[in-house]
Amino acid sequence: MSEPARASVRYLVDDVDAAIEFYTAHLGFTVNMSRAPAFADVARGPLRLLLSGAASSGARATPPDVADSPGRNRINLVVDDLDAEVARHRANGLTFVSDVVSGPGGSQVLIADPSGNLVELFQPAETT
Repeated sequence: MSEPARASVRYLVDDVDAAIEFYTAHLGFTVNMSRAPAFADVARGPLRLLLSGAASSGARATPPDVADSPGRNRINLVVDDLDAEVARHRANGLTFVSDVVSGPGGSQVLIADPSGNLVELFQPAETT
């Protein structure tokens, strides 16, 4: 089997249109060929993000005991200037769920999409 050209992640969302707007307007994703009222396929570089509404087959496969709560998992988007990204997203009214946290590997902050799914903006530490 050959290596896939993209990695895909599925996020369950409450409102597909709101999710499309969030990911395309704020985080640089583009809409791929698939788009329906219950589902959208958006991409940023090699990441394919599948946005599944309640009527989608992906959402229906989710066990009832976890269907109503976003997990702790998140996608990680590398940025060049975290401070600038934080300022831009604050100005656009996005929901931050953490402060900027810095460690030996770099700095990160978490934002939530309209359904509460987490997105980590990460700036790697400079290496010398």
